[in-house]
Parts: sequence; structure tokens; C-alpha cells
Amino acid sequence: MENKSGQAHDQCGSPEHGLHRRRFLEGLGGGVGAISAASWAGLFSNPVFAEQTKRKQKRCILLWLCGGPSQFESWDPKPGRITGGPFKSIPTSLPGYHVSELMPNCAKIMHKLAVVRSMKTDLENHNTAIDLLNRGDKPRPPFVRPTLGSVLGQQLGQLDSPIPNFILLDPCPEGNEFKGFKAGNWAGWLGAEYGPVRLGGQYKLPDVKRLPDITTTDHEEREALRRFIGRKYENDRLSAAASSQNAAFARVKGLMSCADLFDLERLPQKDRDRYGPGTFGLHTLLSRHLVENGAPFVMVANGMPWDSHVFHNEIYQMVIPDLDNIIYQLVTDLEERGMLDDTLVVAMGEFGRTPGINQARGRDHYPKAWSMMMTGCGIKQGVVVGETEKDGYEVASKSYDERNLFATIFTALGLDPHREYDLPGLPTFHYVEEKAEPIRELLA
Repeated sequence: MENKSGQAHDQCGSPEHGLHRRRFLEGLGGGVGAISAASWAGLFSNPVFAEQTKRKQKRCILLWLCGGPSQFESWDPKPGRITGGPFKSIPTSLPGYHVSELMPNCAKIMHKLAVVRSMKTDLENHNTAIDLLNRGDKPRPPFVRPTLGSVLGQQLGQLDSPIPNFILLDPCPEGNEFKGFKAGNWAGWLGAEYGPVRLGGQYKLPDVKRLPDITTTDHEEREALRRFIGRKYENDRLSAAASSQNAAFARVKGLMSCADLFDLERLPQKDRDRYGPGTFGLHTLLSRHLVENGAPFVMVANGMPWDSHVFHNEIYQMVIPDLDNIIYQLVTDLEERGMLDDTLVVAMGEFGRTPGINQARGRDHYPKAWSMMMTGCGIKQGVVVGETEKDGYEVASKSYDERNLFATIFTALGLDPHREYDLPGLPTFHYVEEKAEPIRELLA
């Protein structure tokens, strides 16, 4: 992609995002000859360099609104229409654009956000739609495409970082169809080491403390022996299962060293009060803390409260104000910390809700015209893309699907959306198939 000056758009954030090669080498104090395998291995243990690297790292927070959030009570209200429901719309800081009255905080910062009101997909069942919007394409058995979090964790993760590259924060172990998806294969052909570390129900990592009767030396020696035997078995037998198991052990070792990062009680009470008291808000606060400390991808979910087949208006009087506050607090915090330019924030579900109200006073699944929000890394601020017709049944402008969305996310984060996966002996797969274009109006 090219920007308005004709230069290639290959990164997001400020111009200082890229580390100047000459200054980098000079900073090592010994020139090119001083860079050995040992120096590279220890580079990220240098506190100054590690801190700078974390601050300049590209990262992504996905607020996963599982169940299908309604566009009518959020980004695409239809006040006065039969489909619009009882809630009014309010003006925002972006002239001419209104949001639901349930979102007064987002209205204040709309000039910092970007909204797409013309999403159109074609799967309306939770099982298939959740899979589609997490992987970016429909299944092609027997091959399993990795989820967005797995791909971004692989591509944006730092060398030898102890913090997981893909973290799923979800306090609700149930969630109907989402429960089934969570039990599936997230990493696909990338391998199990790129699957998520899942946390839910409590904010601290369980069972990561070393037993008191085992010394540090004993622990390290046992780990070294296990690592040697495991690698030998993997190499001798070319075993993918052994490779995944070895990766899992390495992940546990990393988690033991950074368990305190997952302890919400270590964060200031005033921050918890701003985001809380709900678990979705507190997990979003934790996601901010994790990306601030090097996590490249964090997905925050909360079961499926957005699936409002009954008592829709009553449910949305609770969930939308909560989301409104969460987005406001997160965007404000990232901006104040100098992280918004390098952190992509996405808020979406697997589809929207029907324009019509059913007999149970609910809205049903609707993939034909729905909305989602993005802001941060590589995204223009104060942009509203697309529109629906007056009652919200159809997209009235150019529509965008899951491939366009994933192409936008990859491009915003500096990744080639049409890059091929390295899969020797398998059919050709790309990050985004059929050269689908990103939503250009969104890209900075």
C-alpha cells in the first residue's frame, strides 16, 4: 500500500517506530563484529533495549463480542424508524455522525475511532460464523486455517519473550457455541505452540510457582534434562506431536517467570474502578497491562451476552453502556501511555442483529448488514465507512466481508495480507485469499 506521499506503507505508528540499523549497531558498542549468537540471545535481557522494544512493538487487542452485537444500539442507530427500537441517537465529536444514546463516552472520542457500517457476511449460525470471523475464511477440510490471534502472535511476537504471544482472556467457561469453538484447534497448521494461553474465572495464573522443596538449581537441571530428551526425541522421529509438547513446556517456563503480569490485584485500584466492576472491563484492563509488557495479541471475551433473542432492549441497556465505558477507558489509556499509534484495537462479533424484533422481544442473527469498530495502529481516526439503507436491512454502499477485514488488519499492522504460508507439500494458502483488498478508507 502507498500513502498520500507515494511512500510504501509498511509500518504503523510514529516515524521512530523503525529502529535505525546504524544507530542500533552503534548502540551495541562493538560494531557488526561484536554481534554473535550469544549477544543476540542476551540482547532482549538488556533492560533498556527490552523496554524500548516493548514500547515500539506492534500489538493488537481484540474485544470479541461473541453472540453478535446489535448495530442498532451502537454504531448504526435508526431513530424514529420501526426497526430502530426505543433508544435515541446522539451527536458525536465527529460532525454529522450519530451513535446510540447508550454510548455517550464513545461519542466524546469518535474523532479517534473508525467504524465500518457496511460489513456483509453470509453465515448466520454461531458455530460457522465464529469460525469465519476468527480465521478470515471458510473451512477447507482437511486443512485447518489458523485464527487471527495465532497468526499475529507468530508474526508480531518478540524473540525469547517469556510472555505468551497469544492470550485469550475469557472468564466464562461456557458460552454455548463459543464453548465448542474454544475447545477446537486455534493454531491450525501453525502448530500448537501458536495456540492461545487461556485464562478465565480468576485473574492470576494458577500453578506456576515452584514447589518450595525444589531449589532453583534443581529446577533448572531438571528442565535442561527434559529439554534435551524432548528435543532428541523430536529430532530423531521428526515428530510434530513432540514439537508441540516441547513448545508447551517452554511456554509454561515462560509463564512461571511472568505470572505477576496476570495478577489484576497488582494494578492500581483506581484503574480497576474505572474499567470495572464487570469482568469484561477488568479483563480489558488486564489486556492493556499485558500488551504494555510485550504481549503481541490479546483477545478479550465474555461468553455470549450479545446473543439477545429475548428481551433485547433490557439486555442492551446493560451490555452497551459497559462496552461504551470499556472502549473509552482503553483508548484513553493507550493514548496517554503513547501506545495507541502502535496498538490496534478491534471491537466486533461474528455478525449483527436483525432489524425486526421477534415475538420474544429479541433481535436474531443478521450477517447481511452489520457494524464493527477499529482504532489505533495503522488506522485513520474519525472515519465512518459505509452505510445501510434507512431501516438497516441492506448495505446501501460498498459492502465488505471477512477477507476485506482481515486484509485491513494485516495491512494496518505492517503485514502483507497476500503472503503465502510456508506449507511444504500442502496446497497454497495465503493470509488472505483471492487477493481481497483491505478497506482502504480505514488505512492511515
